Amino acid sequence: MTSTTLTGPSFLQSKIGGLPRAFWALWTGTLVNRVGMMVEPFIGVYLTQARGMSLAAAGAVMAVFGAGSLISQPLAGWLADRFGRRVTLTGGMVATAATMGALGAAASLPAIVALMFVLGVTIDAYRPAANALVADLVAPEDRPRAYGLLFWALNLGFAVAMVAGGWFAEAGYGWMFAFNATTSVLFGLLVWRTVPETRPAPGGRAAGGGYGAVFADRLMVAFIVISVLSTLVYAQAFTTLPLAMTGAGLSPSAYGLVMAVNGILIVLVQPLTGDWLGRRDHSTVLAAGFAVIGGGFALTAFVSGVAGYAATVVVWTLGEIITAGVPGAVVAALAPAHLRGRYSGMYGFAWSAGTMLAPLLGTRLLAAGPAVLWPVVGAIELVAAAGLLAIGPALRRRARAAAEEPAAAEAGPAR
Repeated sequence: MTSTTLTGPSFLQSKIGGLPRAFWALWTGTLVNRVGMMVEPFIGVYLTQARGMSLAAAGAVMAVFGAGSLISQPLAGWLADRFGRRVTLTGGMVATAATMGALGAAASLPAIVALMFVLGVTIDAYRPAANALVADLVAPEDRPRAYGLLFWALNLGFAVAMVAGGWFAEAGYGWMFAFNATTSVLFGLLVWRTVPETRPAPGGRAAGGGYGAVFADRLMVAFIVISVLSTLVYAQAFTTLPLAMTGAGLSPSAYGLVMAVNGILIVLVQPLTGDWLGRRDHSTVLAAGFAVIGGGFALTAFVSGVAGYAATVVVWTLGEIITAGVPGAVVAALAPAHLRGRYSGMYGFAWSAGTMLAPLLGTRLLAAGPAVLWPVVGAIELVAAAGLLAIGPALRRRARAAAEEPAAAEAGPAR
């Protein structure tokens, strides 16, 4: 007599198994691109040190970059649906590389301002196309894990870029621009050569097109508003937190040390939890993550010293890890297949809008004192969590409807 032992997937298979080869090409390109993404975090230093701008002038130029970023996501979403995911991603990366080269050589203020606006439009134009590609390529049950793996690649690459960017800046800013341009081209070419076009033909659920269909989707609009609120809070880590720490007598290097905790935790912990969390109800997971993020920021009002700030970063980073990958899966479930680019573009717009609003609100609250700033932004994040719980039943119904659609409605990539 023989017996058969049934075993589940191995630990490694449960984390990375079952995803198509094209997804891994996208993942690899994302990591390569992010390793080279060093101009953006160092642009303020470049403008003030290499181009001799005042802090006010540099801030105004960076605001122009933000305006370009705000336009970028809806535009790229339309391009991804109209012309295809692959051409939009590759075109955006090539345009980014060309703009990087021109910006590194530009010396006049008008040229720098114009190129910073163009860079804001192009640098993240790949995101709606990449998000739509994942939704096209990956089965619904695996999407949270896939989006979480992309999130992990972004953070791993960014950690490397922050270190390497400092080296390139010391060697000469031209090297920094050249390396960033090179990795952008490599990302675009890798996708062009290895990832098939996946844009579905219009059909199936909500066959109407254009952004009018997105704005007519009240559930998506509610999710966009919630995302703006959440991003507004999260972006305080990069806007008012350094100001609060230096205002408390800590050095800029102390802020860098504290923020390193964020990157280390994400790189070490997120891959271990993404698959398990991805199998849970999306709205509940997101709400829980938002609540932890809000609690972490609220606790900042009660700490002092590097250890205290680092402890609060640990808390809200755990919330960030809980949410990793889930928003992309929510947007993919909400979007009709032929409008995934536009839906992803509007989610990207929510991030850009929240990031732009964050310093406007945060600096005014900080002027009233840290005891005002941190509880208020923590409460805003709790409002976002409550909003998710409120729309949770509708999100679950939409997800079930999307999963039950005939396979033919999701198939048939455009040629």
